[in-house]
Parts: sequence; structure tokens; C-alpha cells
Amino acid sequence: MEITASLVKELRERTGAGMMECKKALTENKGDIDAAAEWLRKQGLAKADKKAGRVAAEGRIVAAQDGGKAVLVEINSETDFVAKDGNFGAFAEAVAQAALKSGAADAESLKAARVASGETVEEARAAVVAKVGENVQVRRLVRIDSGNTVAAYIHGGRIGVLVELKGGDAELARGIAMHVAAMNPPYNKASDVPADFLAKEKEIELAKMPEKDRNKPAEILEKIISGKVQKIVNEVTLYGQPYVIDTNQTVEQVLKAAGAEVVQFQRLAVGEGIEKVVEDYAAEVMKQAGLA
Repeated sequence: MEITASLVKELRERTGAGMMECKKALTENKGDIDAAAEWLRKQGLAKADKKAGRVAAEGRIVAAQDGGKAVLVEINSETDFVAKDGNFGAFAEAVAQAALKSGAADAESLKAARVASGETVEEARAAVVAKVGENVQVRRLVRIDSGNTVAAYIHGGRIGVLVELKGGDAELARGIAMHVAAMNPPYNKASDVPADFLAKEKEIELAKMPEKDRNKPAEILEKIISGKVQKIVNEVTLYGQPYVIDTNQTVEQVLKAAGAEVVQFQRLAVGEGIEKVVEDYAAEVMKQAGLA
């Protein structure tokens, strides 16, 4: 069968693969466009396997929400350039919707969920690897399923936050989510701060005190140290921090005025915890040239 330009064009539009790859696929499959499309998908899986070991620390955070149900998904690429690519973006949004609808609890179980096209997330991932030429990974998934007020907030595609409020309204929930995105509190309330963290901070504050102050009566010393530790607790808890939208009030004061409570929050930032490879291209060129 003759491989016509229109047939190649149709396969390109269907699969997103390059012109030469489409022509080769059609040639290998004697012009059968369905078989050619499947052949390309298999080739995509092979490419995805080859690239799987490469560090993917860029990417984006995407969200999907339906009332009190919301998800955040971190999807990684090797470069920021690909993270801004249309194919990558469409894949990321499709994965977020699949995560929301499937009820998947984590990134591993999300692989088997199906995107709108009918492919599994893993199959769609392999296909996007073939298109963009980089390792792409669905790394993390967090979700909230609640009857309370839930806000999903994405900042610049690189930070995502989910907040669940008991009481309050959608506007307040979004404001709290923006605060969490900006300030990244490790804990929600003072009661959530681990006892060993408090003990360590007391030890540090005591060590920092001048020798003359350490000789004060135990009850006075305890009061001084407790005051210093309380300031630290305020810094590391959502409730204790000054509210970014109105720094004259703490988050706790804002919530109390609204008769609301933060039940939980989730925050993801692109690439956190991934060890990035820092390339010194100038040094590499000099080494190759024998000048280093």
C-alpha cells in the first residue's frame, strides 16, 4: 500500500508523533493506521523505559476539584522547558481529572486509572515521553474527600495547596490556602508540634542564654525559656503565623472571627526532596577540550 502524505498527516494528528516516525510506523505496518498507532505506542513505552532513570526534578503541580473532593498531583519532567510544553500540560491536566474521578489514593494506584482518551495514566505517560523526549513521572498525589469547605490553590504551577475548613466559606478557605503556599507552615496547631521538637528547642534556648541568666530561680528560668519556645511554635504553626492577607492578625484570630477551623491542609512543591544534578557546562567543555 502506498504511504500517502494524507495518511501520515492523519496518523500524526492522532498520535502526536513526528512525521518520520509516523511514516516508518505506516511502512512497518503496511499502511494499516490502527496497527501503526499501536506500534507507535509500543515504541513510546520502549523510549519511556530508556529515559526512566534520568532525574526529573522540574514539572508542575496540577489540581482538580468537585465540591468537597479535591486532588493535587505532582508531575515531573527533566527541564522547565518541557514543563511549559503544551503536550506535557495537557497530560498533566488529564491526570489530575483521572485522579479526582478514580479515587486513587496515591501515585502508584493512579497509574491504572484511565484518562478521558481511554488510556491508562501509565500508557498516557509513555506516550508523552515519546512526544517530549524527556523522562516524565507522576510522582505524588494528595487528596481531600470531605463534606466541609475545601479550597484548591495553585501558585505559578509550582506550588499547590489543599485546605479543608470546618465553618467559614470558600473565600476564607482560598485565603488560608494562599497563606500556606506562601509561608509553608510545618504544622497546623500548637498541639500538632511533636514533643521532641519542643524539648530540643528548649535545650537550644537554654544553651544560648548568658551564664548569669542560667542561675536564676527555676520557675523564672522556665518562664523565660517557655516564652522563647512559644515564639518558635508560632513561627512553625499555621495558627500562630501572621495572616499574609492581613498581617495585623494571626491566622488563629482570623479563623476565630469567622467561626472556622482548619481541619487539615496539604502542600506540594515541584521537585522538593529530589536531588538535582547541577551541571557545570563550562568545566565539562574545558575537560573535553583537555584544558581542565
